Amino acid sequence: MPGKHTSQGERVIVSNACITEGLNWLLEHEPKFSLAVDLTGPLPLRLRQDGFARLLGAIVSQQLSVASADAIWNRLEDAKMILPSSIKAAGDEDLRSCGLSRQKIRYARALAEANVDFSSLREMKTRNVIQALTKISGIGVWTAEIYAMFSLGRADVFAPGDLALKESVKFLFELEKRPSEKELRMKSEKWSPWRAVAARLLWAYYSHIKSREGIR
Repeated sequence: MPGKHTSQGERVIVSNACITEGLNWLLEHEPKFSLAVDLTGPLPLRLRQDGFARLLGAIVSQQLSVASADAIWNRLEDAKMILPSSIKAAGDEDLRSCGLSRQKIRYARALAEANVDFSSLREMKTRNVIQALTKISGIGVWTAEIYAMFSLGRADVFAPGDLALKESVKFLFELEKRPSEKELRMKSEKWSPWRAVAARLLWAYYSHIKSREGIR
């Protein structure tokens, strides 16, 4: 079987073979997904590195355009302020000069002070990963779920608070209105143990329908 499992027995996506396995399973259990697959083509692997910098980057990106977030991140990198030690040592003015708001400076410091053992997260149950990360000021459930999905490769995690996923489900399942986070979380349980692959498919489908409508 492609892929691997954590010491807690949770499936981890490590290659495109895992995506294919998960997609085949989903197509057998959710007929509507075949409509999306016909339009999206192959799904991206989308795995990322884990660690402090990844979560700091998520904080930087909150409520900003990609271009603005990238500009701030590049300034932080140039100033060598993307490690816990460098964030702790930096003054507020140093961080502000890189483009961080007062609130995000507070969040960055909270993350640095949390002293997260990122290696231990790799073996924790997904629900415990999310609980641990959301205790940190500035890290919400969506960010924690995205981290588990793409930085830890968890196969059975979803992000029902994501606007694009809600909109995608509304279109694909021909709903009268966008589902609530609670409704979508319940609906996604049917796609376990491959909810992260379902999310990839729904994001790809969302991109397709928005491109079709001329929305960028």
